[in-house]
Parts: sequence; structure tokens; C-alpha cells
Amino acid sequence: MFRADDYVKVTSLAEAYELCQKRSSLVVGGMVWLKMTNVTKRMVIDLSGLGLDQIEENEEEFSIGAMCSLRQLEIHEGLNTYFGGIFKECTRHIVGVQMRNCATVGGSVYARFGFSDILTCLLALDAYVELYHGGMVPIKEFAARPVHRDDRDILVRVVIKKDGRKAAYISQRNSSTDFPLLAVCAANLGNQWFVSIGARPAKAALVEFTEDNFDTIKEMAKQAADAVSYGDNTRGSGQYRHSLAVVYVRRLMERLKGRSVSR
Repeated sequence: MFRADDYVKVTSLAEAYELCQKRSSLVVGGMVWLKMTNVTKRMVIDLSGLGLDQIEENEEEFSIGAMCSLRQLEIHEGLNTYFGGIFKECTRHIVGVQMRNCATVGGSVYARFGFSDILTCLLALDAYVELYHGGMVPIKEFAARPVHRDDRDILVRVVIKKDGRKAAYISQRNSSTDFPLLAVCAANLGNQWFVSIGARPAKAALVEFTEDNFDTIKEMAKQAADAVSYGDNTRGSGQYRHSLAVVYVRRLMERLKGRSVSR
């Protein structure tokens, strides 16, 4: 069971950042996974009083506060209309509504879990994370960073630019509410493609390419799937994940091109 000696509900990001620099402190979101551990911390820092639980939209971008729940992503009309329902699709299999009401966007993104459906989706978009100390960072750069215990920054919000790209998402699970065995998100903008493959079982990785040098979608999908590595765990083998990736990337690309999806 997770334990903490002290709990602080901060009144500013500056206060949160100062407290976070102490090695024995920890910023908490919905505490969904944390409460299942045996970690003991001297202090936990709660951001829930800072108004970071809103999704804001303007003509140029969506701004998603770190304390927004996964349920808010799932049902947000603007996000799902603009991006073809990918946020509803990537969240609806995550355990149940009760959990999605607790789990936060900030926790899902900052931890860079290998099984994260959210990170897989965001990587295929023109998305950025705003860190209190580090400023605005492209999410593909942030996702590529190693996860260190001594990384003491705070994720404030996720920003997604409205650049006109179309996107689609799919995942494979051994049962409907299990962790994904493989997660894939593809996005298209003109002749550019952005393919994110997660739950490999490593964290999601992004492949970017143009379609100019390919004759068929099948060729593009195969190259995208071949560009990342796959590993084994109890849910499936690396070879099986690779085989799924080839098929799922192709299906998403066909869907985005408005073609009938082949088997």
C-alpha cells in the first residue's frame, strides 16, 4: 500500500515546484497506479486546486490541463470532432468509467508508461507538453527522454495544434479492459504520415515519412511497422506484435485515405 507522511494541496505552481525539488516528495494526479505500489513518500503534492482540470479550445489549438481526467478526453466533443474520435477510442477500453474519472492526463503523459494509450495518440499529433521549469516541449522529444527519479519538473498542460491532420487509432487487447498488447495511431497531413506505435511493450515511438517514394499503402505500412522494435511479455511475443502492427497500420492508413479496409 502507498504511504505518505504529509499531504499538501498547493495554491500555486511555484509552491508546487519548490516542494517538488525535495527528493522525498511526489506530485500526484489521480493516484490510480500509485496506490497499488508499496512506495513511501514524505510528502505528496496535490495540484487539484490550481484550475488545471479544463480543456480549452480556440481557433489554433486545444489546451488540456494536467489534472483533466481521461473521462474528460473521452467525452469532449471538440477534441473528438476535430480528430475523428481518437480520444474516445483510445480511452474507452481503459478499465471502466470510475477509473477514467480518476486517472489524469498529466499522470498518463508524464510517466510515459509503455502501455499508455494516451501517449500513443498524442505522439501522432502536433502536440506539446508545457513544463513549469522546462517550458514548451514537443511531445515526441519529451516522450523520447528517459524517465529519471530525479526529474523534478511539473507537467502543467498538453497543447495540441489544429494543423488539419486527420487521425485514427486502434489497439489490440486480450480482453476488453486489459492493458493493450499493441496500440497504434496514424495521422495524415497532405503527403505526410505520422505513425505512433505503443505497448510494444515499450513506450510509444513515432515514425514520420512522406508517401512520395511509395507505390502502395501496404509498402508504407510495412516500413512504418519495421521502423520500431518489439518485445515479449506475458501478453504476447515481439513477433506477434510486429505482425499486428503491419496489419493495423495499413488498416488505419486505408481508413484515413477513405478506402475500404482490407483484411
